[in-house]
Amino acid sequence: MSEYRAYMQNTKLHNGTKRKKRRHRFLFGVLLSALLITGALYGREYDISQLKNIEVMETLSSAVSQFGDRKLPVYSVQTTEKKIALSFDCAWGAEDFDSMMETLDKHNVKATFFMTGGFVSDNPECVKTLVEKGHEPGNHSEHHYDMATITAGEMKTEIMDVHKKVKELTGKDMKVFRPPYGSYNNELIDTVYGCDYYPIQWDVDSLDWKNYGVQNIIDTVCNHKSLDCGSIILCHLGAKYTSQALDEMLTKLQDMGYEIVPVSKLIMNEGYHMDANGMQIKD
Repeated sequence: MSEYRAYMQNTKLHNGTKRKKRRHRFLFGVLLSALLITGALYGREYDISQLKNIEVMETLSSAVSQFGDRKLPVYSVQTTEKKIALSFDCAWGAEDFDSMMETLDKHNVKATFFMTGGFVSDNPECVKTLVEKGHEPGNHSEHHYDMATITAGEMKTEIMDVHKKVKELTGKDMKVFRPPYGSYNNELIDTVYGCDYYPIQWDVDSLDWKNYGVQNIIDTVCNHKSLDCGSIILCHLGAKYTSQALDEMLTKLQDMGYEIVPVSKLIMNEGYHMDANGMQIKD
């Protein structure tokens, strides 16, 4: 459990950073537009490095990395259909697997399970069962490394080792990959696509890893400000309260009119571009 808590803490830090970056992107756009308009009015150009306010400089530094050549995974999909994807990261225990399967069956919902190589090796029957029930197996790397800190060759090995395991167990070729801790860089995105995968993040975090309780998970997902058509929800297998919250969470989402599908049934395979927030937008 110490490793699991460490993983949750790292994820918490990443998500906090992600929210800050989204705010920074907005502020950067407003500030840059103002500078350009002012420059046009007065017939001169502005050098952003001349800005002396430390807080503004930190905002710009963080925001700039999200533009230009920055390559992004899929966080969500622009669609008018009331479809959302439900996903579970599977890195450790499977004690709640059977309960979750029963609840998903009850609601006739198919989800995506992003599994590490260790999870696959330790729980081969779970992997077979979820595929037999029509759920989607997803790749979460072999060793749960921070993928942005390893070489391209190591990235490919981390992805393909899990791929081979699941293929041998189920005969299925996985197509979606979620990086551990949500950590990625341009090289990883290129490597993922090179392995014939789609890199997947999320825009709705259940926060089940915080262990705040059943109702907190339900409220966090169903009242999330980002929840909309095309959203991808993040949950975890092995989190303390997720299996208990799942039934009511699915009931509320379905009562809201959402059809809940696996990630590969939501994302676009062609004819799209990405916006700065990682949303797939149809060309």
